[in-house]
Amino acid sequence: MSATAEPAPRLRDALRHVLLHLVTPLLMCLGMGLAYMGAFVTPEPHEMPVAVVGSGPQAQVLAQTVKDKAGDALDVRTLATREQAVDALKSLDIAGAFVPDAKSPELIVASAGSDMSAMAAQKIFTPVAARQGVPLEVTDVARPVADDPTGQGLFFLLVAVSIGSYASVAVLGAAGAGLRMRVRAGLVVGVSFAVSLIGAALAGPIFHLVHQGLWGVWAMSWLYAAGILFIGLGLHTFLKRWTTLAMMVLFVMLNFTTSGGLFRPELQNGFFGSLHAFWNGAGFVEGIRSQLYFGGHELAGHIWTLTAWLAVGLVLVGIAGLWERRRRAAAAPATGHRATARERELAQEEEMEESVAV
Repeated sequence: MSATAEPAPRLRDALRHVLLHLVTPLLMCLGMGLAYMGAFVTPEPHEMPVAVVGSGPQAQVLAQTVKDKAGDALDVRTLATREQAVDALKSLDIAGAFVPDAKSPELIVASAGSDMSAMAAQKIFTPVAARQGVPLEVTDVARPVADDPTGQGLFFLLVAVSIGSYASVAVLGAAGAGLRMRVRAGLVVGVSFAVSLIGAALAGPIFHLVHQGLWGVWAMSWLYAAGILFIGLGLHTFLKRWTTLAMMVLFVMLNFTTSGGLFRPELQNGFFGSLHAFWNGAGFVEGIRSQLYFGGHELAGHIWTLTAWLAVGLVLVGIAGLWERRRRAAAAPATGHRATARERELAQEEEMEESVAV
């Protein structure tokens, strides 16, 4: 006896089904536009710390004049000596230091910390020297390596490691849905290791962004990737096909824009600037930057940031594992561990949705 053919879906139901799945890419379009354009389109100094070098009244007057003209855009302070200014730059406490001189005024910057901030400082103090009728000498005390002249290669390393991590979440969530949580967690360890090796290879032997300390870059890449993957694995149990959208919000829209890889927080508005203090992308970029160019200044804090995100991921996975175990125990008597046709259909839709999102 032949099986009865299922009736064709009505046009209205089919359109509603398609439109529902279009919600994800449309939200991505809106979210990416708001995040990237809000963070990058109009970079302006916001309480950007700069210094005037000198201990006499002339330095104090100049600092106050610059502050009065700039308003909230600058945080202007005075430092007694040039050596103090260099130390402040290498500690990333200031974006630039102006050394007044009647014949040869000097601006000291550390472009490895942020090429954009160094350029902003130069734009601020060049007119000060021009009013004296003399050129401004710019001294860079921390340059990035020649293979990464703008210092923005670390941002693109962040992009590569992030995408490898959050895209893998979609695969583990959809294709690995039938696996126990502990098996998926084991896969996360392996995948994050693979992603970190790719990141280290890109940063070292392929593009030569890193001339020393490559093992440290690899370790931070693994810590960063594992945090993203464990968070995604834990969220997938509860969000299902919406997981990739949530991951893009957390680790693309809010992450890339607040990392400091292109613009440090002093060149962004208060929202994106404040996230820089604790977001994992900022911990990754600033941690590697600290290790490569600034003698490990505040490196421990950045590593703790990455560790905290990993800890959140491990807690989420633990909660998700318990929830899945209880759900299987409750469903076993009724289903006999067999997936219903509706469950298989939902799983196929979830896999399609996540593939589109990636």
